[in-house]
Amino acid sequence: MLYSFIGYYSLIFGLFISLPIFFFSIKNFKTDAVLDPKIITFSFIQLFLVIISFLGLVFSFVYSDFSNETVFNNSHTTKPLFYKISGTWGNHEGSLLLWLVVLTLFIFLFLIKSKGLLKKYRILTLLFQQIIIIGFFIFLIKSSNPFNYIFPIPNEGLGLNPILQDPALAIHPPILYLGYVGSSIIFSSVLAATTLDYITKEWAIHIKSWILISWVFLTLGILLGSIWAYYELGWGGFWFWDPVENVSLMPWLALTTLLHSIIILEKKSILSSWVIILSIATFTLSMCGTFLVRSGILNSVHTFANDPERGLFILIFLFILIFISLFIFFIYHKTDNKVSNSFFLLSKETSILVNNWFMMYFLSVILIGTVYPIFLEVISSQKISVGPPFYHKLIIPFLIPFLIFMAIGPQLKWIKGGLEGKLNLLIFFIISLLISFFIVKNFKDNFLINTILIGSAFYLFSITIRDFLLKKLKNIHQNVAHFGFSLLILSILLNNIFSSELITNLKVGERFKNDKFEIVFNDLKKFEQKNYVSFKGNFLIIHNQKKDELKPELRVYNQPNIVTSEADIKTNLFSDKFITMNTVKNEEYFNIRYQVKPFMIWIWVSVLLISLGGILSLNKKKYEK
Repeated sequence: MLYSFIGYYSLIFGLFISLPIFFFSIKNFKTDAVLDPKIITFSFIQLFLVIISFLGLVFSFVYSDFSNETVFNNSHTTKPLFYKISGTWGNHEGSLLLWLVVLTLFIFLFLIKSKGLLKKYRILTLLFQQIIIIGFFIFLIKSSNPFNYIFPIPNEGLGLNPILQDPALAIHPPILYLGYVGSSIIFSSVLAATTLDYITKEWAIHIKSWILISWVFLTLGILLGSIWAYYELGWGGFWFWDPVENVSLMPWLALTTLLHSIIILEKKSILSSWVIILSIATFTLSMCGTFLVRSGILNSVHTFANDPERGLFILIFLFILIFISLFIFFIYHKTDNKVSNSFFLLSKETSILVNNWFMMYFLSVILIGTVYPIFLEVISSQKISVGPPFYHKLIIPFLIPFLIFMAIGPQLKWIKGGLEGKLNLLIFFIISLLISFFIVKNFKDNFLINTILIGSAFYLFSITIRDFLLKKLKNIHQNVAHFGFSLLILSILLNNIFSSELITNLKVGERFKNDKFEIVFNDLKKFEQKNYVSFKGNFLIIHNQKKDELKPELRVYNQPNIVTSEADIKTNLFSDKFITMNTVKNEEYFNIRYQVKPFMIWIWVSVLLISLGGILSLNKKKYEK
C-alpha cells in the first residue's frame, strides 16, 4: 500500500511541476538571455517524480500488493520475480506510465544535448513536449490510474496472461516505447523549428540523431516482438499481418522515410515540407497505434485493453495535436519555390525521393488494410479480417522496382550524376536474375514473379557486398543497413517459397510417415514448475536419413488457469525445425504440427544488421576519421 501511495502522489506532483516549467519557459522566451537553468531543474524534478511513481508500481508488483487494482489484475504470488517486474508494463495502466517515463526522460535529455542551438527553439520544443506530457498525465490519473485502491484487500491476484510471461516480451515493450516515444521529440522539435523558421542544415544535423535513436529502438522492438510471436504463439511464422504488428510497422516506415529525407535536407536544405509532414505523421501513427490497441477495437492476439472511454480520450487528444501541427504547418511553413528545380533525374536525391514514394505507398496499403475493417464494421456492422493475401498482392509487385532503386541509388552522385561507367550494375542484375532462375526453376506457381522478385533481392544483396569490398569504411553505416535489408528480403522470400509443413494427430507411441518426414511420438513426461505444470513430449523426426529429437510442451498455468503450447525449435544456419503439440478435446490424441523453415536465423540477423547500420550512423564521425 505504501508504494502505491508514493507512486500516486508522485504522479500528481509530477503533473503540477508542468506549471513552473510553463511559467519559466514563457518568461525566458521573451528575453534574449541564455536558457534559464530553472527550466532544466524543474524538468529534472518532473522526470524524477515520474520515475519514483513508476518504481512505486514496480515495488507494488514485486511485493504483491493486492490492494493495488493493477497488481491484483496482473500478478500472483507464485509468479517468478522477473515476470512480477515485467508485469509492471505488461498491462494497460503500467505501459502508459512507462510511456510517461520515456516522454519526460527524452525531453530532459533533449535540453541537455541541445545547448548549442537557438534558445527559443529549445524552449518551444519543451513547451510542445509538455503539452503531450500533460495529456498523458491527465489520461493516467483520470481514466487509467495504475494506483487504484481496492477494498477488501484480496489474498491473491488474478495473474498475468501466460503468453506474456516470456523474456522476449518482457523487454519488448520498453524497447518499442523508446522508439515510439522518441517520435514525440521529433514531433515537438519540428513544430518548434517550423514556428521559428528554423528548418536549416544545422537543425537537420541535430534532429537526425534523435531520428536515428528512435529508428534503432523501434527496429529492435519490432524484432523482439516478431521473435516472441514466432516461438510463443506456435504459428511457425515471424509476421502475420496482425493489426497490432501493423501499427508498429507503420511508424517504422514513416520514420525510415523521414531518415532518408533528413539526409537530403542536411545536404541541400530542400525537402523541408517532406520532413515536417513525415515528422508529424510518424508521431501521429505512434499515437494511433496506442489508440487502436488501448481502445480494444482491434481484434488481435496482442490486444489486452478493452475500454472505449480510454480510446476516446486518446482519439480526442490526438485530434488536438494533429490540429495544432497542421495549423503551424500551413501558417508558419515557408515553401521553398526552388525545390522543383533542384533535382536532376540521375542523382542520389532523386533516387531517395522515388524510394520515399514507394515507402509511402507501402505505408498506405498497410494503413488501409488495418483501418478498413474497423470502418466497415462501424458503417455496416459487417466484420471482416484482412489477411496476408491482401498485403502480398499489393506490396510484392512494387517491391521489385523498390529494391532496384535501393541498389542503384547509392551509386549515383549528389546534385547531378549519371550511369557512365556503371555497366557493371547491368551485369550484376543479369547475374542476379540467372541465380534466381536456377533457384525457382522447379517452382511451378508464380514462376515469373518469384524469379524477378528474388533476382531483385539478389541484385541489392550483391551490390551492397560489392560496395563493402570497394568502398571499405566509406558510407559503411549505409552499406550495413542496406545489406541487412537485402538479406531480410531475400531470407523472407526463400523462407516463404521453400517452407514445408506437416499436421497430423498422434497418440503416445504412434508414428506418422509420408514421402518427406517420419514422426515418432516416443513419450510424454510431467514436470512441476513454480507456477505451472509442464507436459513435455518427446518426438523423433526422421528426414533425409537424419534424426532429430524435439521436445515441445504443454503448460497448464495455475493462475490464471490457462493451457499454452510451447514450441521446440532446432536451429542451424540453413533452417529451423519447428514442432508444436496441442490437445484434441475429449481424445487421447495430440495435434502435432511440424515445420521446416529455411533461413529463419538470417531473418533475425538481418534486422540486427539494419539496426547496426543506424548505430554506426550515430557514430560515423568517429570511425570515418
